Amino acid sequence: MKINWGTGLAIGMVLFIGFIMFMVITMSTDDRYDYDLVTEEYYKKELAYQQEIDAESNLKDFSKAILGRKVAEGWQLTFPEEIDVTKLQGKVFLYRPSNKQLDFDLPIEVSGYNLLIPDERLLDGRWNITMALRYNDKDYLYKAEITY
Repeated sequence: MKINWGTGLAIGMVLFIGFIMFMVITMSTDDRYDYDLVTEEYYKKELAYQQEIDAESNLKDFSKAILGRKVAEGWQLTFPEEIDVTKLQGKVFLYRPSNKQLDFDLPIEVSGYNLLIPDERLLDGRWNITMALRYNDKDYLYKAEITY
Protein backbone atom coordinates (compact mmCIF):
# COMPACT_ATOMS: atom_id res chain seq x y z
CA MET A 1 0.00 0.00 0.00
CA LYS A 2 1.29 3.37 -0.97
CA ILE A 3 0.69 6.44 1.27
CA ASN A 4 0.21 9.65 -0.66
CA TRP A 5 0.82 13.15 0.72
CA GLY A 6 -2.84 13.68 1.73
CA THR A 7 -2.89 10.51 3.86
CA GLY A 8 0.45 11.44 5.44
CA LEU A 9 -0.83 14.91 6.26
CA ALA A 10 -4.00 13.50 7.86
CA ILE A 11 -1.97 10.99 9.95
CA GLY A 12 0.38 13.78 11.05
CA MET A 13 -2.51 16.01 12.12
CA VAL A 14 -4.21 13.20 14.06
CA LEU A 15 -0.94 12.38 15.86
CA PHE A 16 -0.33 16.06 16.69
CA ILE A 17 -3.88 16.56 18.02
CA GLY A 18 -3.56 13.35 20.03
CA PHE A 19 -0.29 14.57 21.58
CA ILE A 20 -1.82 17.93 22.51
CA MET A 21 -4.89 16.24 24.06
CA PHE A 22 -2.61 13.90 26.04
CA MET A 23 -0.65 16.88 27.41
CA VAL A 24 -3.81 18.83 28.33
CA ILE A 25 -5.36 15.89 30.17
CA THR A 26 -2.08 15.07 31.97
CA MET A 27 -1.52 18.65 33.12
CA SER A 28 -5.07 19.15 34.34
CA THR A 29 -5.41 15.88 36.27
CA ASP A 30 -1.92 15.26 37.73
CA ASP A 31 -1.38 16.57 41.30
CA ARG A 32 2.27 17.38 40.56
CA TYR A 33 1.08 20.22 38.32
CA ASP A 34 -1.38 21.63 40.86
CA TYR A 35 -1.76 25.39 41.06
CA ASP A 36 -3.41 27.75 43.53
CA LEU A 37 -4.76 31.23 43.20
CA VAL A 38 -2.85 33.80 45.22
CA THR A 39 -6.10 35.15 46.63
CA GLU A 40 -9.44 33.37 46.54
CA GLU A 41 -11.62 36.51 46.31
CA TYR A 42 -9.34 38.67 44.21
CA TYR A 43 -11.85 41.31 43.04
CA LYS A 44 -13.40 41.75 46.47
CA LYS A 45 -9.95 42.30 47.95
CA GLU A 46 -9.02 44.74 45.18
CA LEU A 47 -11.92 47.03 46.10
CA ALA A 48 -10.54 47.44 49.64
CA TYR A 49 -6.99 48.17 48.46
CA GLN A 50 -7.10 51.93 49.18
CA GLN A 51 -7.92 51.17 52.82
CA GLU A 52 -4.82 48.96 52.94
CA ILE A 53 -2.68 51.76 51.52
CA ASP A 54 -4.01 54.18 54.14
CA ALA A 55 -3.46 51.67 56.95
CA GLU A 56 0.12 51.07 55.80
CA SER A 57 0.84 54.79 55.70
CA ASN A 58 -0.53 55.10 59.26
CA LEU A 59 2.53 53.16 60.48
CA LYS A 60 4.49 56.37 59.95
CA ASP A 61 2.67 57.80 62.99
CA PHE A 62 4.98 55.78 65.24
CA SER A 63 8.45 57.12 66.01
CA LYS A 64 10.04 53.73 65.25
CA ALA A 65 9.14 50.95 62.85
CA ILE A 66 7.90 47.52 63.86
CA LEU A 67 10.93 45.24 63.71
CA GLY A 68 11.01 41.52 62.94
CA ARG A 69 13.85 39.13 63.64
CA LYS A 70 14.51 35.43 64.01
CA VAL A 71 15.01 34.17 67.56
CA ALA A 72 15.42 30.67 68.96
CA GLU A 73 11.69 30.35 69.76
CA GLY A 74 10.48 31.56 66.34
CA TRP A 75 9.96 34.94 64.64
CA GLN A 76 9.68 37.93 66.95
CA LEU A 77 7.98 41.21 66.06
CA THR A 78 8.93 44.15 68.29
CA PHE A 79 6.61 47.14 68.66
CA PRO A 80 7.77 50.70 69.42
CA GLU A 81 7.79 51.51 73.13
CA GLU A 82 5.41 54.45 72.71
CA ILE A 83 2.52 52.03 72.03
CA ASP A 84 0.24 50.97 74.87
CA VAL A 85 0.16 47.27 73.97
CA THR A 86 -2.97 46.65 76.05
CA LYS A 87 -4.96 48.66 73.47
CA LEU A 88 -3.73 46.64 70.48
CA GLN A 89 -6.28 44.53 68.64
CA GLY A 90 -5.98 42.55 65.47
CA LYS A 91 -4.46 39.48 63.92
CA VAL A 92 -1.35 38.27 62.13
CA PHE A 93 -1.69 36.35 58.88
CA LEU A 94 1.23 34.28 57.60
CA TYR A 95 1.12 33.36 53.94
CA ARG A 96 3.35 30.70 52.41
CA PRO A 97 3.56 31.36 48.63
CA SER A 98 4.64 27.81 47.82
CA ASN A 99 1.94 25.93 49.78
CA LYS A 100 -1.56 27.16 50.62
CA GLN A 101 -2.02 24.50 53.31
CA LEU A 102 0.68 26.12 55.49
CA ASP A 103 -1.07 29.53 55.73
CA PHE A 104 -2.37 30.45 59.18
CA ASP A 105 -3.73 33.28 61.36
CA LEU A 106 -2.73 34.25 64.88
CA PRO A 107 -4.41 36.69 67.25
CA ILE A 108 -2.20 39.49 68.53
CA GLU A 109 -0.94 38.49 71.97
CA VAL A 110 1.89 40.79 73.04
CA SER A 111 4.20 40.13 75.99
CA GLY A 112 6.24 43.21 76.82
CA TYR A 113 6.60 44.89 73.44
CA ASN A 114 7.12 41.62 71.56
CA LEU A 115 4.86 39.32 69.58
CA LEU A 116 6.24 35.83 69.05
CA ILE A 117 5.27 33.58 66.14
CA PRO A 118 6.17 30.07 67.35
CA ASP A 119 8.90 28.10 65.64
CA GLU A 120 6.79 24.94 65.30
CA ARG A 121 4.36 26.76 62.95
CA LEU A 122 7.09 28.05 60.61
CA LEU A 123 8.95 25.91 58.09
CA ASP A 124 12.17 27.06 56.46
CA GLY A 125 11.57 29.19 53.39
CA ARG A 126 9.77 32.34 52.34
CA TRP A 127 6.79 33.74 54.25
CA ASN A 128 4.69 36.89 53.84
CA ILE A 129 3.57 38.42 57.14
CA THR A 130 0.52 40.70 57.20
CA MET A 131 -0.44 42.17 60.56
CA ALA A 132 -3.71 44.11 60.72
CA LEU A 133 -3.82 46.29 63.84
CA ARG A 134 -6.39 48.52 65.43
CA TYR A 135 -4.97 51.01 67.92
CA ASN A 136 -6.75 54.09 69.31
CA ASP A 137 -9.57 53.71 66.74
CA LYS A 138 -7.11 53.83 63.85
CA ASP A 139 -6.17 51.01 61.48
CA TYR A 140 -2.56 50.00 60.85
CA LEU A 141 -1.19 47.44 58.45
CA TYR A 142 2.29 45.92 58.66
CA LYS A 143 3.57 43.80 55.77
CA ALA A 144 6.89 42.01 55.52
CA GLU A 145 8.46 39.27 53.42
CA ILE A 146 10.77 37.05 55.41
CA THR A 147 12.97 34.06 54.78
CA TYR A 148 12.86 31.81 57.82
